[in-house]
Order: sequence, then structure tokens, then C-alpha cells
Amino acid sequence: MKNILLILPYGGVGGMERLALNFYNFYKSKGYHVTALKFFSLESDIINFNEDELALSKKDLFEFTTVERLKFYFLAPIKIRRIIKKYNITHSISFGDLTNVFSALSFTNEKKIGSIHALKSVELSSNSIFSKITKFSYKTTYKSFDKLVCISHAIKKDLIENCGYKFQNNLEVIYNPHDMEHIKLKALEPIENDIEVEIFKKDVILFLGRMSIQKSPWHLIKAFSLLKERNNTNLVFIGDGDFDVTEYVNLLVKKYHLENNVFFLGRKTNPYKYLAKAKVLALSSHYEGTPNVIVEAIALNIPVVSSNCTHGIAELMSINIDIKESKENITVDGGIITPNLYKGSMGVPNAKSDITEEELLFSKALIEVLQNKEWESLVTQNSTLLTEKFNINFVCDIYLQ
Repeated sequence: MKNILLILPYGGVGGMERLALNFYNFYKSKGYHVTALKFFSLESDIINFNEDELALSKKDLFEFTTVERLKFYFLAPIKIRRIIKKYNITHSISFGDLTNVFSALSFTNEKKIGSIHALKSVELSSNSIFSKITKFSYKTTYKSFDKLVCISHAIKKDLIENCGYKFQNNLEVIYNPHDMEHIKLKALEPIENDIEVEIFKKDVILFLGRMSIQKSPWHLIKAFSLLKERNNTNLVFIGDGDFDVTEYVNLLVKKYHLENNVFFLGRKTNPYKYLAKAKVLALSSHYEGTPNVIVEAIALNIPVVSSNCTHGIAELMSINIDIKESKENITVDGGIITPNLYKGSMGVPNAKSDITEEELLFSKALIEVLQNKEWESLVTQNSTLLTEKFNINFVCDIYLQ
């Protein structure tokens, strides 16, 4: 009997959380015993594991004092070790570096699997304490992983070439699993809120995810401000956000007089019913791995406009993944890839920053998809080929091998 421990940071509606839930549901259906450990379990959590859920803290990390944070870091691997012994865990899977680091430090003997979900040379470009710990771990404690899963070839290459990752023998590229039938079924549910129904009567450009520095949603606001036919189009954000990012985005909405066309709907337990009714999914990230939401959009035949924030984007949106860096928009099987929006530094930009050439090209891509009625049929035609490598049965089994 396999006893599996899933270790995840939060229970929000982000990509890693939904991914952990996919694993949980699949392994439970196989008859395995599955325990989910959240580092931070909050009242606002949408992803929950009921009686199979444990938590290290009921308080968010940003609420900790410096002393409390250091204490949490010190005790986390000890608590993980105790849980692994108590539940006779045979396999553990940690999601992202926050959990990878402490799983590696637990020094336990189960089959230990870690996972990397973003381009680390960008994410770890800050000089924070945790960035330094993580980069040091790449050369030391990550040796304890039997398998460190990179969710794209681009991430694996970045770890080796730009992050000094030392243990190449335990790196393996495995794409994220998706239950396509579940996604399609949930997408059939109606939108019941009258205000939201009215919003989706217009063409909708949808952002789905956390409004964070990584996702840099301000680029999307600025690109949307360039659309001349805004009266027929709404920009909708689904997901919560970091305070400084949401504050800046709201400032931009007022600056460009977009109050009647930009809507923030917050977290949703079923984002798929909104995604299925959008005209285009938009991602303006500074860095990514292989965003789950792109696969979900393509599964629902929704075209995608995404910045070329990592070569992993091409692995999702194109049947031929060999897409070169370009200063122009690139039309691919699942939508349009625009030039990278990242300018070498992280953080909320100056409120007076001008529209960039990359934002202008992003806007042109949005206009192309909105105005060309053939896009949905083109994505429908390519959907099966683009999504077959994310088959949940194949991916979940290969994780444990």
C-alpha cells in the first residue's frame, strides 16, 4: 500500500494548489492513503482536503514577526519528519521551493519527490533570506530528492545553466497532470450571479490567477487601455492578490478611466465556468513554468495570449515547441505569444511609467484574437494534440516510479 504525503504552501486557487488537488483526487481514486500537509491553512482557503488535511500554521507567513518566521523555518523540517514517521509515508511530493527546502531537510527515507514550477533564475533574483537559502540548497540538500520534477524543459535548462543546480541526475521533466473531463464538466455550470452574467455578455479578456509581482497584471491593464473598442469588451480578473499589486492595478484602472470595463471578481471555487465563457485568456507574467491555466483554456477551446516569459509557454501553446525568441508576436497553435515583458527587475513599477513597445504588441495580439472569429475553431482543432501530454493517468503514475 502506498502512503502518500502531499506538501503544499497554501490552499488558495493558484496553480500549485489546484495541481496538488489533482494528485490528491487521482491517488485517492487508486485506493492509496493520501495525506495533504499545508504549511499555512487559512480560513479563506478554497482548496481543502477535509479529514486528510494537516497544517503547520493557521496564520499566514506575512503575519509572522521576524522571530516567529525564523522559528517556523527551524521547526518545519522537524514537523515534516514526525508526520512522515507517524503516517508511515512511502512517497512524499512537495510543491515549489518553499516546501521543497524543508522536505529536503527532513532527512527521511521515503521516496522523496520535489517539484519546480517556475523559472528560478528570475524568481530568485532578489537578495531575500529565502532566496539565498534556496540557492544554497540547490548545491547541498536537494541531493536528498530521489526525483526533482521540472514541469518544463525550459525550467530544467534554467536550473542547470543559470542557478548552479548541482544534482542533474535527479532532475526529470514531467508535465503537470490535468483531468480534462473534470475541467469540461465544471465548465458547464452556469454563472448565477446577475452582475457577473451581465459582465460576460460582452467579449471578455480573462486573467485567472493570483495578482502578484510574478504575474505582473499591470501590463495587461496598460495593454487593455489601448483597445479602441473597449465599449464592447471587458477585462476580468479572477483571483486574489498581493496588496501592493492590487493597489497599483486599481490606480491604473482609474488613470486610464477603465472603471466601466475592468472587473475584479476575487477567488472562485469553480473558475472553469468563467474561463469557458471568455473570448481569450491573457497572461502577462514576468516568469512562469508551464502555467496550468493555459492547458485548462486550451482544453476548453479558448485561445490564449501570453508573454514569452519562459520557453515553457511554447511547450504548452505550440505542437512544435521550438519557438525562438522574437521581438514580434508569434502565432502558434493555441494562440499568440508576445515578446517578454520582463525588463530585468522585479517589483511594482513607477506609477508614471509609459506604455512600452511590448505592451503595445500585447494589445495588438488581444485585438487579433478578439476580432478574428476563426480563433476558437483553430484552438478546437489543435486542442487534443496540445493537451495529450498532460494526461492525468500517465503523469500521476510516472511521478511515483
